Amino acid sequence: MKFSDEFRDKDLVRDLTRRLKQLGTEPATIMEVCGTHTMAAARFGLKELLPPEVRLVSGPGCPVCVTAQEDLDGFLALGGEPGIILASFGDMLRVPGTNTSLEKQRAAGAAVKVVYSPLDAVDLAKQEIEKNVVFFGVGFETTMPATAMAIQAAAAAKVDNFSVFCVHKTMPGALRALLSAGEVKVSGLLCPGHVTTIIGASAYDFIPRDFGIPCAVTGFEPLDLLLGIESILRQFSQGQAQVDNVYTRVVPLKPNPRAQALLAEVFAAADAQWRGLGIIPGSGVEIREPYREFDARSRFAGILARVPSPPPSACRCGEILRGVMPPQECPLFDKVCSPSHPLGPCMVSSEGACAAVYRYGRE
Repeated sequence: MKFSDEFRDKDLVRDLTRRLKQLGTEPATIMEVCGTHTMAAARFGLKELLPPEVRLVSGPGCPVCVTAQEDLDGFLALGGEPGIILASFGDMLRVPGTNTSLEKQRAAGAAVKVVYSPLDAVDLAKQEIEKNVVFFGVGFETTMPATAMAIQAAAAAKVDNFSVFCVHKTMPGALRALLSAGEVKVSGLLCPGHVTTIIGASAYDFIPRDFGIPCAVTGFEPLDLLLGIESILRQFSQGQAQVDNVYTRVVPLKPNPRAQALLAEVFAAADAQWRGLGIIPGSGVEIREPYREFDARSRFAGILARVPSPPPSACRCGEILRGVMPPQECPLFDKVCSPSHPLGPCMVSSEGACAAVYRYGRE
């Protein structure tokens, strides 16, 4: 068996592969919750190392992909207003809204700035004092603390022309909704390492307790993923279900107390709209007092009230995010939808399942 040079310890990979073949004698479906896991599994060809009875499916862990179309359309609508600068991470630049995208708006002359940190958006607002800078707060628990810090910094410096269009989401609520729906019978979940550094591995205790499904918290290197898959298959074969943290060099059992205190000060739990999953109670956050003045949804409520609801779309990202459909089965995949002409976020996001298959798995 040949391995890429990116496998740092080929002997350990061979040993893990042998162990996986011994464990994977029964059909098992494992969901990669995180989009980074999906991309890593495709990039390193991990599916080829698994027993044929073991199947990997993608889940709702790509924050760009699960951002609801109406939320994206609302943020894009602000870009058409005079005196507003839209600030966003680069991974949202090419995500298609109903009628446009940040990339297209920028090409048409709108003020769209790519930033590497929410604090960069605060600095931009300090420089552009005659304009309103609106930061697109996208991401799970991993990126939420940085947005909270930016809001605190703006408040402390009295940067009144800065606000956040908040679409941050929390992972446990989505997993509960996904498993409760029962559309896809999964044998175990690979849980995201970076999110879990904030919420702690104990945040997933409800999965084995309420659904009888094993899960493993893993990192993003090939060996991390293989160790997580091995843990799930071992639990599955032994009829066990627990949360196994195989990423202990980074992930603690309990939540990060400083991060949790920061989030509790700036944000309050709120219902959130997820692409493909609908409204999940308590799975999002909203900006609480005394920071409400930095909430773009409140500041520009009049503009946002005029944004029409998005029409039905032929894009099947919703089913792909729920694990119901693999990207190759979407009738648009590699026909009318491609990275150069994306019809949905799963094709253009760096963590999207469609992008992973298009780049690494079409053969």
